[in-house]
Amino acid sequence: MSLLIKNKTKIKKSIKDQFPILNNINKVNKLVYLDSAASSQKPQSVIDSISDTYKSSYANVHRGTYKLSQIATDLYEGAREKVASFINADDNEIIFTRGATEGLNLIAYSYGQAKMKVGEEVIITTLEHHSNIIPWQIACNKTGAKIVEAKPDSQGNISVDSIVSLFNEKTKIISIPHVVNSIGTLIPIQDICREARKRNIITVIDGCQAAPNIPIDVKDIDCDFYVFSGHKLYGPSGIGILFGKNEIINEMDPYQTGGEMIDYVSIQKSTFSKAPNKFEAGTPNIVGAIGLGAAIDFINETGIDEFNKHNLSLTEYGLDALQQVDGIKIIGNPEKRIGIISFLLDNIHPQDLSLMLDSKGFSLRSGHHCAQPTMRHFNVETTIRASIGIYNEKKDFDELANALRSVKRYFN
Repeated sequence: MSLLIKNKTKIKKSIKDQFPILNNINKVNKLVYLDSAASSQKPQSVIDSISDTYKSSYANVHRGTYKLSQIATDLYEGAREKVASFINADDNEIIFTRGATEGLNLIAYSYGQAKMKVGEEVIITTLEHHSNIIPWQIACNKTGAKIVEAKPDSQGNISVDSIVSLFNEKTKIISIPHVVNSIGTLIPIQDICREARKRNIITVIDGCQAAPNIPIDVKDIDCDFYVFSGHKLYGPSGIGILFGKNEIINEMDPYQTGGEMIDYVSIQKSTFSKAPNKFEAGTPNIVGAIGLGAAIDFINETGIDEFNKHNLSLTEYGLDALQQVDGIKIIGNPEKRIGIISFLLDNIHPQDLSLMLDSKGFSLRSGHHCAQPTMRHFNVETTIRASIGIYNEKKDFDELANALRSVKRYFN
């Protein structure tokens, strides 16, 4: 047993050593980074990928017959293949976007606005990120459809029954998170998608907080759409993924138009390529996509199952450590939680608390986390949120708990 623990510790330290920002800053100032739900730090391999591409492999893709363009195209399309393998999809079901937000907007525009009719319904939950609320508000305003809210229980759980009870003949789409960004609830999406499939309801999954921490198999989940962002997956910002089933996305109109996504253009008429090209107008984020591929390589080297075990274990440990601090109030107590802990401390405003913690070397996010309906559900305006990355360790939460005690003494 002791050998196993030592080996695990060694693995964690070797992974943390791959993140230059955590090691370089720590040589001068303390840094405990607990804001990976907003954006994860980047391993050296991803940084090198970005640099190397610009130094030796950069050209526009799909447009040139010369060698450098072919190399860049192969790397770009190779990244698409890595993403497809990572979530068990077909290559042509992977659309590169700027992030999950653009993916959700694309779905709401190209599918929602095109397919929904007056009186039809879209189900979302109280616990959504704003990016999975506002696009559906706009789509419903334009089509005459309406949003139906699936409410969590007092602890922040969303059950299958709470969703299925809202299904009726008017239900067209359900769009929900895999993991809730504000409190970490793990939603039983596979069971929900199975029930939706029985009723021919389109399913959209926001996987931003799940992709870095949970093995994802879109064929097994059997969702119609799945989105996530590269910058939360140890990859670059400005790149994201929209998975869409072939039979659905090839029937959708493009979200944007321009170069690359066309088949034939005349002055009066144009026809479009098939997906994914149809949804990737203009010069894409070539280096971002290749960098995302490098991030997936980084995860695969250790294995997503190990990321999952690490995050689940550290979430449980972090909850326990924080609950030992007098005056702590954990927001939400879902039956299954991963990676995210939101809390309050006495009557200290989260922004003040975050600033005080920052002075002690702790990076945590304060605010409503782009989830105002969630905050209202728990009768708070804002919280402070600790979120976990593969580079975090148990001692981070031990030290955070001690820092919170110190801040509390200061305010008292």
